Amino acid sequence: MRRLNALNQKQALKVVKELDAFPKVPDDYKKTTPTGGGVSIVVFILIAILVMSEVAYYASTQLKFDYEVDTDADGKLKINIDMTVAMPCQLIGADVVDMTGQDTNMFGRLTLDQTYFELTPRQRQYQDVVQEINAYLREEYHAIQELLWMSSISAVYKQGMPERDDNPVGQPDACRVHGSLEVNKVAGNFHITAGKSVPMIPRGHAHISMMIKNSDYNFSHRIDHFSFGEAVNGVINPLDGEENVTPDNFHMYQYFMQIVPTEVRTYAANVDTYQYAVSHRNRSIDHSSGSHGVPGIFVKYDLNSLKIRVREVHRPFGQFLIRLVGIIGGIFSVSGIMHSLGGVITDFVCCNFKLGQYKKEDIPSSMANSSSITDNFPSEQIPGVNLLATDS
Repeated sequence: MRRLNALNQKQALKVVKELDAFPKVPDDYKKTTPTGGGVSIVVFILIAILVMSEVAYYASTQLKFDYEVDTDADGKLKINIDMTVAMPCQLIGADVVDMTGQDTNMFGRLTLDQTYFELTPRQRQYQDVVQEINAYLREEYHAIQELLWMSSISAVYKQGMPERDDNPVGQPDACRVHGSLEVNKVAGNFHITAGKSVPMIPRGHAHISMMIKNSDYNFSHRIDHFSFGEAVNGVINPLDGEENVTPDNFHMYQYFMQIVPTEVRTYAANVDTYQYAVSHRNRSIDHSSGSHGVPGIFVKYDLNSLKIRVREVHRPFGQFLIRLVGIIGGIFSVSGIMHSLGGVITDFVCCNFKLGQYKKEDIPSSMANSSSITDNFPSEQIPGVNLLATDS
């Protein structure tokens, strides 16, 4: 029984060996040349480089975006604010009003600290860097998602505005408004204007500014940070580094924001945050010329009903194998075609111009012309050759 099994195995191996779909060229028919060896070396080097680059490409990740309806309508929206206004803190008020008409005190309170509007050289350098980065991203990139969650560009923003390293002379001339507010997930209006706010019945509030002189109005401001939701490393906020200096006392600045809920699931972050797009306009308040309104800084925001899910994924392994096989097979095929074509061109040129192995001096003198052949051999002894006799 064992002998029969061994015999069957040998027969099966013989059938497998004989079943070969790829033709083999006998070694006696192969001819090695320096050109072929050089081409082989170049081909193997090129294959190694492309395979390594393909492996690195597969090892890298990409962002995948999904869109769905935001069903968390009853949640809260966190607003993070850090800005400086060129007016003393006792002359301004910062509040939020939304569509629900809820009391602003229930959203939290912002901290107002006396400071100086003019920056130190170190602070100005940081401000310039932030402005240059935001300007570069706006002008050079159509889609900056690769920089949002997959790069280290956020290291500049982690630092924050440096502390003052000098002792300025005189009283503080500005107010730093900073902190976070928990508001409803509905459209609203954050504003900074002259006068402290007082609640109104049945809802809302008003700013009392009767005791403020016209010369005290100055809504020049600098926005060091303005974001929504939890902080995420790498998120670029469009208003970071924004600075506006008003040419007159009565001036209105308006920012219009469209907020998009964003769910980030990457190797660097796993949070729920918000992105926003912003447009802004400003104008002077002059009632005599028909430009009416309230001077101040107004940020009007609205939430999008769609939510973006951001995931960091690897490319499919099957795609990697297909590309890898295509690279190796394609290079072998193209290199073989080019080598054969080069050989044909070389043979054609050398044959026509008697170069290389086709030089005349390498041909025996007895075979230099056809007359020597016919002279040395009778015509009847040369098979396939018939000489016609001519009249002398």
